[in-house]
This record gives sequence, C-alpha cells and structure tokens, in this order.
Amino acid sequence: MRKVNVDKGVAFGGGSLTFIAGPCVIESREMALDLARRLSALACRLKVGYVFKASFDKANRTSVDSFRGPGIDKGLEILAEIRQKFDVPVLTDVHEPWQCKVAAEVCDVLQIPAFLARQTDLVVAAGETGAVVNVKKGQFMAPEDMANVVKKIESTGNRRIVLCERGSSFGYRNLVADMRSLLIMRETTGCPVVMDATHSVQRPGGLGTGSGGDGRFAPALARAAVATGVDGVFMETHMNPAVAKSDAANAIPFKQVERLWKTLLAIDKVVRAK
Repeated sequence: MRKVNVDKGVAFGGGSLTFIAGPCVIESREMALDLARRLSALACRLKVGYVFKASFDKANRTSVDSFRGPGIDKGLEILAEIRQKFDVPVLTDVHEPWQCKVAAEVCDVLQIPAFLARQTDLVVAAGETGAVVNVKKGQFMAPEDMANVVKKIESTGNRRIVLCERGSSFGYRNLVADMRSLLIMRETTGCPVVMDATHSVQRPGGLGTGSGGDGRFAPALARAAVATGVDGVFMETHMNPAVAKSDAANAIPFKQVERLWKTLLAIDKVVRAK
C-alpha cells in the first residue's frame, strides 16, 4: 500500500493512525480558530498525525434556508490563518472544478464529497492541483467502484490519493457502515483508507428540512474501523454540537475527543503489533 505524505510530517498509510477533525462548516473565524487551537494542541500532546478539517461552503445542504458557510474567499482566508498559526495541515471540501486550483493554494488536502465522487471533471481538477485528494465513497457506490475514481485522478499524474468510507444508503434516510468496505478499497486500489465515523451515523434528510443522526454511535464505529487496521479516522467535532449550524446531530462533543483518540491509538497499537 502506498504512503501519502501530506505536509508538516503528517502522512496517511505510513504505519500509524492519522486523525482528520474539525467542525462541519466554518461558522465564524473565532469559532474555527478556537477549535483548531484545541485540536492541534491535543494532537501535539498525543504525538499523532493530525489534519484540521472545515468547509468554507456546504453546497449540499438539505434546505435552501440552511447555513452554508462564509464562502470560498473568507473561508480560505480563515483556513490559511489556521494553517500558519497552528502549523497544521488543513482540509476542505470542493464542489466545483474551478474551486480546486484556488483551494489548493491554501489547503493541503482537497476533499471530494460523497455525492460528487463520480463527477469526473471535479475529481480530475482536484488531481491536477497536485494536492492530496481525499475522496469520500458515495453512499450509492460499492467499495470496488472506487478503483475507477482512483484511475480518474491518477490520469493527471497525481497518486496522492486517500479514500474515505462514510456509510452506505440503507433504505430511506438511513446509512450503514460495512467494515469490509475499508479492506476492499485498500486491496483494490492500494490507497490509504480513512473511516468517517460521524457522517456514517447521519440520517440524510431525517429532520425533513435537515439531516439527523445519532452521534453517540460514532465512537463505536471509529473503534471498529481502527480494529480493521484503517489508516485514519475522520470525525467532525464541535464545542457544543447542540447549537452547531451543520450536522449537529452526529458531531462528537470536543470534550469527548481526547478520551476517544487515546482509545483509538491503543487499539491501533494492538492491531499493528499483530
């Protein structure tokens, strides 16, 4: 399996567990910087690889009235400040091909949302930037299907690719996480694989005008994924999920993150020892 170097000593697939964490969306500069400070300090204290995650725009919100974020200009300005101030790699979502080049000037990792995993122009544009590309497997896709996505990105000469599991559609407004998917994606593509623990407990459109979910199950899915030997864990967190402006139902409260990371690192140590 290939090793994908990010920056600042962080890598996926290098024989250790790497964390991606942050708020679903940038709600304000102050909120994003505060959470980035706390998470980067925790990662430093635990001596783990860490990438800060936040979206400048949530283009796939359920309702037209839902909060989307500060937009690309202000959002990237905030992410650049976080990257410089806390010396941490940053990740953000891109939704349209033209956004890729602009976002890659600031961000170390461009993330392809699950709904857009099959959009050729988007994944190729992301690949052309040379940045690390983290592709979330569509809820409607089999894990084997991700091999075709990888080939699209590799057609640009970019092999810095990470794949992410975030659950599969199970009837209406429900997702299930199949742990076999983590192994299948790795075996069929050779790419490092990350588990998105929080979106896997989402209930798409479950609130009628927004998505619901059950964040209390996210830590269990993270533990199960690490037990398979996964290369990274993605989780959205918030100081107070109840008032989060996006994905409030499935975000993990920040106060629980340290204990969870320590548990995951302990499981990872046992798995890699074997």
